[in-house]
Amino acid sequence: MVEQTVVYDSGNELAAYAAKQINYHMMGYFPITPSTQIAEHLDLLKSAGLHDVKLIPGDGEHGAAGICYGGTVAGGRVFNATSANGLLYALEQFPVQSGTRMPMVLNLACRTVSGPLSIKGDHSDIMYTLNTGWITLYAQTPQAVYDMNIIGLKVAEKALLPIIIGFDGFFTSHQKRRTYVITHDEDVQGFVGEYHPPYSALDVEHPATFGSYMNEPDLINNKYQLHLAMEESRNIIDDVFKEFGDLTGRYYTAVESYKMEDAEAALFILGSSYGTAKVAVDELREEGKKVGVFTINAIRPWPKEGIYDAVKNIKALMIADRQDSYGAGGGNMSLEVKATLQDYKMAIDTASRVYGLSGKDFYVSDAKVLLEEAYAMSQNKQITKFDYFGQYPGKEGYNPHQYFKPLTLEEQSPGITAVTENEETGKITVKGGIPIQSTKMPKRIVGGHGACPGCGIFTNLNILLKGIEGYVVLLFQTGCGMVTSTCYPKTAFRTTYVHNLFQNGAPTLSGIVEMYHEKQRRGEIPQDEKITFIMVTGDGGLDIGMGPAIGAALRNHGMIIFEYDNAGYMNTGYQLSYQTPKGAKTSTSHVGPAQKGKETFTKDSPQIFAATNIPYIATVAETNPTDFMKKAAKAQYYANHHGMAFMKAVSVCPLNWGHQPREALKIMEAAVNSCYHPLYEVEEGITALSYNPEKHNKKVPISEFYKLMARTKHIAMSPQYAEILEATQTEIDRRWERIKAKAEHPLL
Repeated sequence: MVEQTVVYDSGNELAAYAAKQINYHMMGYFPITPSTQIAEHLDLLKSAGLHDVKLIPGDGEHGAAGICYGGTVAGGRVFNATSANGLLYALEQFPVQSGTRMPMVLNLACRTVSGPLSIKGDHSDIMYTLNTGWITLYAQTPQAVYDMNIIGLKVAEKALLPIIIGFDGFFTSHQKRRTYVITHDEDVQGFVGEYHPPYSALDVEHPATFGSYMNEPDLINNKYQLHLAMEESRNIIDDVFKEFGDLTGRYYTAVESYKMEDAEAALFILGSSYGTAKVAVDELREEGKKVGVFTINAIRPWPKEGIYDAVKNIKALMIADRQDSYGAGGGNMSLEVKATLQDYKMAIDTASRVYGLSGKDFYVSDAKVLLEEAYAMSQNKQITKFDYFGQYPGKEGYNPHQYFKPLTLEEQSPGITAVTENEETGKITVKGGIPIQSTKMPKRIVGGHGACPGCGIFTNLNILLKGIEGYVVLLFQTGCGMVTSTCYPKTAFRTTYVHNLFQNGAPTLSGIVEMYHEKQRRGEIPQDEKITFIMVTGDGGLDIGMGPAIGAALRNHGMIIFEYDNAGYMNTGYQLSYQTPKGAKTSTSHVGPAQKGKETFTKDSPQIFAATNIPYIATVAETNPTDFMKKAAKAQYYANHHGMAFMKAVSVCPLNWGHQPREALKIMEAAVNSCYHPLYEVEEGITALSYNPEKHNKKVPISEFYKLMARTKHIAMSPQYAEILEATQTEIDRRWERIKAKAEHPLL
């Protein structure tokens, strides 16, 4: 056996460590809990110079999957990790990857698929992959995550199929365990061997076509070959399991069982719950009940022969699913196990239970209940064949408590701002916006949310809403603003609130806006009922959601998109966003001997939206509240009369930016005065400066902004980052000069 070292790491960290040892060519990724730590840890290892893997942040999971596919088409070794709705967003790419026989490794830290939104672990995501043609292994423990990441690559490349390494989110992914890793990277690389792809887009001397169009005479043969490859992978998996066992002393089998030899009743359960169930088996054995438990380490290809061998002597079987195939009388594992029993014409009494959804804890006592039900069946007692386990009964007649009375139109229309449009010139004028008068506007978002101390999101939103008169409907994309304010059964909103996922916020609000107009046209709601529709985005929402938001802008729906720019994915632990400053430290752009933070400049979202020719674009800051409220009022007018308005505010994040909350205003002033976040508006295509720090003798270099935060202090203070500081200053100046030039030009 090779030399091994004991470590104390989580499943996520061990997946990253295996990737580091393999030294993949690239990882395309997008942050989503609970798999994000894999990319974070791999980036941390890279910053220390421990591997050469190129980490590429996608614009979303769909884009990350495309990056990975491109890497495999180019003949490289490729790695990825995702969870839940991220998996579903990428799912279209899965049959592409397998149908063109491109091997890669995807780690899936399994999590609840929303809605409602939940970040906890169950198996509802991985079951969507069963028909995509990917080999799928499932790891019960952090040790197995490490081992299967090494095993999986070798299997994938031998079978010429992509492979998923699944494991339980937050249980296996985050729990640290005493684990053995192969000491020397070269031993890992020697085990997986070299990969020589049969075709490569980079082999210019042997050009090939990847992804042909294929009609009915040929498509069935393509899928038949995919079927044959999956069948062949059965033997490949067994062989590589044995090779790895000989290498490390840890032997895996497709089906794993515990005390099944003489069992009369058994429990089938997947993932980390298997270890819990083994303890329950021991306790029931002490009571004289012959029970056992088994699981599978490979979901695809389905190990039917191993399952038959495990259950051939029992009388009754309880199948536990950590997900449900709604309306089918059991989850996917129930359906597949029952199909296996039918294939072998086995007279085993079965029942199914859906348990542990959204990470609901599964205790030894719970496993004993399921095993005892199975044992009761073996004694010819009748039990319910399908049910949920662990749900609680609702209260008949329950009505959610209303903490606040709905705000009236009069309460939401105190006249803080007044907007007029000159019919001859089309010029819009806003009066008011005086901060002391803004107290007349009741808060649409109230206290009680769970945001961190000093969070800028809700300060920005409350200033925005001070300038918006009348009824408001808010839509939030996923992000800190959403997850901290609507924890069921309570809400921090006194106005209508809607949530949809990162990528689909703008289209969802588009549908609401157009339904509003259509219902007014049909007389189903009053013509004079005026509503302002606002989409709130941030936390990278205009990375993954940029394409759909641009689509909504090109359609020019009458709504406001408001971006709180906190420069990262804060709700998942501060991974880099395209809005993160160049050189900044994040959990996926570490600073170390071999790496200097984020590689690219911030994305200029106001100018991107300006290019769509929507009627109004504005940048705002809470340090300039009157300007902020007046622009909000103007955005409302444009949204209600001319089409889309876009507003962007800089939004501090003390936790991840690394500053004291009391320093927030100082930091935002530096952001504005350095022109990192210049204040201007683009009205019907014409740019106007709202504030010019040069004319007030307040212009400061970008270093004055950067030195106030731990995330960027190294850039401003350390000579080794002088090149990044100089490049950033040049880019900030270039953008500022362009804005000034546009403001001086009558057509721009």
